[in-house]
Amino acid sequence: MPIQTRYFFTASMDVDADKEALFNEVYDDEHVPYLLEVDGVVAVTRVTNEDFKVNIGGELKEVSLEGEPKYTAIYEVESPDVLTSSGWAEAVERGRWASEVRPYTSNRRHAFKKVMG
Repeated sequence: MPIQTRYFFTASMDVDADKEALFNEVYDDEHVPYLLEVDGVVAVTRVTNEDFKVNIGGELKEVSLEGEPKYTAIYEVESPDVLTSSGWAEAVERGRWASEVRPYTSNRRHAFKKVMG
């Protein structure tokens, strides 16, 4: 599905191995649904990293993503203001995420992008 908005926010991170099942359960069943209730959040897509090969300039290159966060959530949002809204602030603290999952995440990275064209 093509990107539906002019902006997207990404949250990438690793999680302690012994908390991985809880991380995925809470992210899918609580965290994403709560954020989808926020005005201006249009869609959320979760992805994981995979090493890959690519042919560039006639050369096959192997790319390792070692050191990069394993998990990324891509939030399609209507404007930059969504991330500073009270709705967003409340949603990111709801449920088990803040107390039972966030403390076990690391290598966290956030980015905000504007879609060109």
